[in-house]
Amino acid sequence: MGWILKFTNSSIGKKFVMAVTGLSLILFLIVHLAGNLTLFISEELFNGYVSTLDIVKPLIRVVEVILALVFIFHIYYGVILWFKNKKASPIKYKVNASSENSSFSSRWMIWTGGVVFIFLVTHLSTLWYAFNFGSHGADHSYYNIVMEWFSYPVYVLFYVIAMVLLGFHLNHGFQSAFQTFGWTHKKYTPVIEKIGTLYAIVMAVGFASIPIYFFISSLGGK
Repeated sequence: MGWILKFTNSSIGKKFVMAVTGLSLILFLIVHLAGNLTLFISEELFNGYVSTLDIVKPLIRVVEVILALVFIFHIYYGVILWFKNKKASPIKYKVNASSENSSFSSRWMIWTGGVVFIFLVTHLSTLWYAFNFGSHGADHSYYNIVMEWFSYPVYVLFYVIAMVLLGFHLNHGFQSAFQTFGWTHKKYTPVIEKIGTLYAIVMAVGFASIPIYFFISSLGGK
C-alpha cells in the first residue's frame, strides 16, 4: 500500500488519477446521455427506463457510491494540481503569452470544473432527489418531474450554461488524459483532438437540448 500512496502523492501519480477518473466520467456521461435521450421518444419509454433502474436499485446504489468516489478523487487532485501549478509560477509578467501557448479550455479548466461541480450539487438536490425521495403522485411519472423542473427559466438557463462549460471542460480533459498516458503521436494526436472536440460538442448539445426542449414545450402549454 505504501507504494500506492507514494505514487499518488507524486505529480505523475496525481495526473494519472486525474486521467483515469476523467475517462471514467467520460464513459459515464455517454451512458447517462443515452438514457436521458429517451425523453425525446416518449413518456412511457423514459418512465420505463427509470423504473428498470429502480428494479436493480441495490446495484445502482453501488454504482452511485463508486461514481461519488470518482468525482471526489477527480476534484481533489484537480484542485491540488491547480494550486501546485499556481505556486510554481507566482510571478505575473506584464506581457502574458498564455493565450498564445494554451487554449481557452486548458486555461479555464479549474473554473469550468467549479461551475460543473455547482451544477452537480444542484442536479443532485433537485432532479436526483425528486427521483429517489420525492412524491411522484398517483401516476408515479418521472417524465412529469423533468417537465416541471425544466419549466423554470432560471433552472433551465443555469443548466444550459453549465452544459456549455462542461463541453469546454471535456474537450481539454479528453485530450489531456491521452497525453498523461503517453498516447501521443504526430499522426494520431490530431485525430484524438478532433474526437475529443466532437465528443465534447455532442455531450454539451445533447444534455443542453433536453431542458431547452421542455422549456419551449412548457411555453406552448401555457
